[in-house]
Amino acid sequence: MKSILVTGGAGFIGVNFVKMMLNETDVEQIINLDALTYAGNLESLKDCLDNPRHIFVHGDINDTKLVTELIQKYSIEGVINFAAESHVDRSITNPNIFVETNIMGTLNLLRVSKDSGIKRFLQVSTDEVYGSLGDEGMFTETTNLAPNSPYSASKTSADHFVRAYQHTFNLDTVITRCSNNYGQYQFPEKMIPLCINNILLDKNIPVYGDGLQIRDWLYVKDHCSAIWEVFKNGKSGEVYNVGGCNEKTNLTLVKTLLNILEKPESLITYVKDRPGHDRRYAIDNSKIMSQLNWKPTVTFEEGIELTVKWYLDNKEWLDNVTSGNYQKYYEKMYNN
Repeated sequence: MKSILVTGGAGFIGVNFVKMMLNETDVEQIINLDALTYAGNLESLKDCLDNPRHIFVHGDINDTKLVTELIQKYSIEGVINFAAESHVDRSITNPNIFVETNIMGTLNLLRVSKDSGIKRFLQVSTDEVYGSLGDEGMFTETTNLAPNSPYSASKTSADHFVRAYQHTFNLDTVITRCSNNYGQYQFPEKMIPLCINNILLDKNIPVYGDGLQIRDWLYVKDHCSAIWEVFKNGKSGEVYNVGGCNEKTNLTLVKTLLNILEKPESLITYVKDRPGHDRRYAIDNSKIMSQLNWKPTVTFEEGIELTVKWYLDNKEWLDNVTSGNYQKYYEKMYNN
């Protein structure tokens, strides 16, 4: 495709995807639409802003007029929707914004895509739509959806709308559901960058409950390659699970980070567990591996070392996004 609309392309996964597309594909134009809320920032995209193949647009996916104008102006053929509120704790305290962005925003993109004749719409979803697992088993694409947080409920609803537009309006759609991502440019409210930042400052690391909740960790660059593979070759109307095959307890992860940074385990502080905290996630990758010949290429041991090194080498980025300096950068670049 010559021109693709990437929504949420200033967020963690979106930034990594945009950079991969510019560096590793021949797509002629990436139109990057982002509202630049707290977790999306231009600091992460500053090496892309002068690239003629990348056009950044500050705006909201709920803005029907803007989305329509972008699709028409740039002859956009495909949409990849990363735009989402994604922090579970924030969804517990304020679920309304999750409905606004994750449900209504996705619905607006679907409606405009249908009306504009978009050739393919890819929804980036999450394994959290499946709920929680016991000690055994894995999520497959046919696992019943059973969301347990306002965040996962909003993503589940969005997935249902994507499916409905496929079946009702014949819009070509695909959905990817990924496990927990980690890597460079992740906003430091999330577990791994939060831990790294706290460790570097010798601050306590909060661990929910007993810390034995299990997550499957996926290196963000592997996730990006999977999304592009599904967008190009996935079967219309299908869902593809994307996991890293790296199940770790939260406590094991924290201790790994402490060990890499040579800090004591006394920094661990156990806090009251999150309401409705899912116990275990695990992804069955067999469908995307067998049908699209994709598989993760970065082991957890390699990926976590690369991630820690990146944050150590990019302390200025960490300082800027935590202090809000990136907002001043944005205002200077786009509001003069």
